Amino acid sequence: MKLRSFAVVVVLTLATLAANAQVGIYLNPVAIRVSNSVDEGPFAFLGQDTTSRVFYGYTLGGYDDFFHAGSLNAGFDVRFSDLHANNAMLKSGLVGVRVSGKPFVRPFKPYVQFSFGYGTTKAPVSTVHKSKFDYALYGGVDYPLQKHVDWRIGEIGYGAVTTISSADVGGGGTFNVPTAKQISFSSGFVFHF
Repeated sequence: MKLRSFAVVVVLTLATLAANAQVGIYLNPVAIRVSNSVDEGPFAFLGQDTTSRVFYGYTLGGYDDFFHAGSLNAGFDVRFSDLHANNAMLKSGLVGVRVSGKPFVRPFKPYVQFSFGYGTTKAPVSTVHKSKFDYALYGGVDYPLQKHVDWRIGEIGYGAVTTISSADVGGGGTFNVPTAKQISFSSGFVFHF
């Protein structure tokens, strides 16, 4: 009985917070160019003797702009990305601080956010996964289409993650593979309430 009462209190509290908040959910396609130094071993993340590759996939996320001051909003964003290229895999789970607003006469809504979390990578010919710290800075513009639907005109991001290498899996290759740089491009729709 106590658990049921606690659940009711939590739901009512969240509903009260959501009444003043701007909550959005998105599932968008994304392309990320990943650059790294040359890894010469057979378990190289980008492929043997390859320094960059474009990964394709999706980003699923949501945000809550709970702070409002005039045309400026702030809150947090949580996102998960699943990307693949050349049979390699890059997954990331990030949480971040988001700032948005409506500084223009037209209803364009630009935003920026800094996110951090973890990134998991898998080389093309291996089943071994490596998870390391991941971070990214994103900027984008949303355009309202309807009351609960925005078109994410575009989002550009820059980040970094340490990827798996031949040194991690097979013990060969370049031992000091630095953090891989990521440049991402995304567009799609945001559903908010």
